[in-house]
Amino acid sequence: MSRQLFVTTALPYANGNFHIGHIMEYIQADIWVRFQRMQGNAVDFCGADDTHGAPIMIAAEKAGKTPQQFVADIAAGRKQYLDGFHISFDNWHSTDAPENHALAQQIYRDLRDNQDGSLIETRTIEQFFDPEKNMFLPDRYIKGECPKCHAKDQYGDNCEVCGAVYAPTDLINPFSALSGATPVLKNSEHFFFKLSDPRCVAFLEQWTQDGKLQPEVANKIKEWFTVRTNPDGSKSEGLGDWDISRDAPYFGIEIPDAPGKYFYVWLDAPIGYLASLKNLLDQRGQDYDAYMANPALEQYHFIGKDIVTFHTLFWPATLHFSGRKTPDNVFVHGFLTVNNGEKMSKSRGTGLDPLKYLSLGMNAEWLRYYLAAKLSARNEDIDFNADDFMARVNSDLIGKYVNIASRAAGFLTKRFDGKLTSHFGATGSALLAEVRGASDAIGQMYEARDTGRATREIMLLADKVNAYVDQNKPWDLAKDPANNEALHQVCSVLINTFAVLTRYLSPVLPQLAQAVQGFVGSDMQRWDVAGDVQAITPYQHLMQRVTLEQLDALFEPPAPVESAQAATESVATVPGGEAIAPAISIDDFAKIDLRIAKIVNCEAVEGSTKLLRLTLDAGEGRHRNVFSGIASMYKPEDLVGQLTVLVANLAPRKMKFGISEGMVMAASHGDEKTNPGIYILNPWPGAQPGMRIH
Repeated sequence: MSRQLFVTTALPYANGNFHIGHIMEYIQADIWVRFQRMQGNAVDFCGADDTHGAPIMIAAEKAGKTPQQFVADIAAGRKQYLDGFHISFDNWHSTDAPENHALAQQIYRDLRDNQDGSLIETRTIEQFFDPEKNMFLPDRYIKGECPKCHAKDQYGDNCEVCGAVYAPTDLINPFSALSGATPVLKNSEHFFFKLSDPRCVAFLEQWTQDGKLQPEVANKIKEWFTVRTNPDGSKSEGLGDWDISRDAPYFGIEIPDAPGKYFYVWLDAPIGYLASLKNLLDQRGQDYDAYMANPALEQYHFIGKDIVTFHTLFWPATLHFSGRKTPDNVFVHGFLTVNNGEKMSKSRGTGLDPLKYLSLGMNAEWLRYYLAAKLSARNEDIDFNADDFMARVNSDLIGKYVNIASRAAGFLTKRFDGKLTSHFGATGSALLAEVRGASDAIGQMYEARDTGRATREIMLLADKVNAYVDQNKPWDLAKDPANNEALHQVCSVLINTFAVLTRYLSPVLPQLAQAVQGFVGSDMQRWDVAGDVQAITPYQHLMQRVTLEQLDALFEPPAPVESAQAATESVATVPGGEAIAPAISIDDFAKIDLRIAKIVNCEAVEGSTKLLRLTLDAGEGRHRNVFSGIASMYKPEDLVGQLTVLVANLAPRKMKFGISEGMVMAASHGDEKTNPGIYILNPWPGAQPGMRIH
């Protein structure tokens, strides 16, 4: 029986172009959607831009645009990515659309007016307010001195040096990251979704643990319902209530009956899934309410592991207690790294720009196949390795798969006018039966999103077909007209097996499958197709090989711009995301004693996810103990024996984990969200512990 499926991917934030992580997720979802369509299931595959929130409002202001203009300009560039990588969304919409405004407000009313008691509560909270920008400040737009380690220029929610977690009001000498002004505390009424309500807790404990989520995801979520120790050593108990409101000025959706109050972006963003679907159904003249009321409807979301909280706690609770259908599953994937786990960086040439990939003439289906071969049903990180990519594409797709057709097509066209025989011989019939017999097993792998296993099984079948080629050697058979019947059989077997393999690969390689459909005259848009291939059209080359030159160009760092205009622009650019500090005298600099230090030992700090404990030799005849917030970038064993730079005369400070006797120098970008990473300074060989830096 045909299934009705509603499928989405996570909504990209409309403050920038798609990156390769977006494309990976879209390809994973698209493969699954295409397989479902081949099964005869009705699928509505919807996406949208996530458009609301303070970051977009601020970015639009800097660009001299309205928020609406800003996100519209971003949205205008989406099509080239989606079409370029053959992503088959049925609809792409926006969370600022009328449908989302109406749905978000109605869902809020349903939560507020719940017949068993409201799940919305108002509370007065104290917040920092920027008197120059005339707005309340989100935590990430407040900076100041860490109250624990006294590191300067730390965000309003956590310290990147010592790992402490705190409230913005705990900061010493806070300032607005937007204006530099000293913020003032003001009271504001906020709206909370009572996630701690026993009704929510009971529902979510059941919903997250009933087998619909991946085991590793369900196990992690289970921890959130219990007493747990946070990275800063504090304790959290169970689910906390969720602040769903923000004060004007804010780019978002107004809260009903609450002038000057707006929904926090994460409340209305997932509702954008429903809004995009409603927009699609309205275009078709279908009834949205009737569609959603269908008890057989299945709802699925593909997301990354960084937004699990919102999609497995807030989202299902919002839907359930507003009287709506909850997701049948949330499929979580890991992150994509490059070349053996290296973080992506455009400046270092380790980024993978999707548009650059396409502009170099690289086949989108190379990437689709490569990612499919690496993805599984588990929440696991995967790595794009250039050498592995080249080998898989050239060996699997060209060497094993495409060559099956190229080896047989010429003989059939020249000797038999493109017509195939249905007499395959005992060996050929057995091979074809084996290839066709794998249909159910491979289909189950696609259904389970285990595309890596599916591609392996398909290539194992291709290996068997190629072994058949080597055993029968059609090029030798063609030398003697007396072997015409045998040649006809062998080549017909090859084309029929090639057609079946193409059908198996069709969700991954939709464009190539379409070309093969024209070549063999067999439907590649349905999973189960009976009958043999009767004839072929003249063979056209199906796929080129990846070249080393293409991969070198793909990872080549951007060339420096030398034009006068660019030079002028570079002057105005904020280096490293932070303005140069005010000028100081040489006497001021001389007060800072920078010394070469050798890392003689390094270990993780229990209870902290950010800190490493460094034992340093600064040539003093003793060792120093220094804590450094670099755990995200370095393994302890990799630092032992390395030289670094120490602020030797920094007053010791008492931390939760012990006394820190100085500070290790490290570099990072001012905007850590778009340019993550922290890098310790590493002197040239020859420098000795204790040497002073002048």
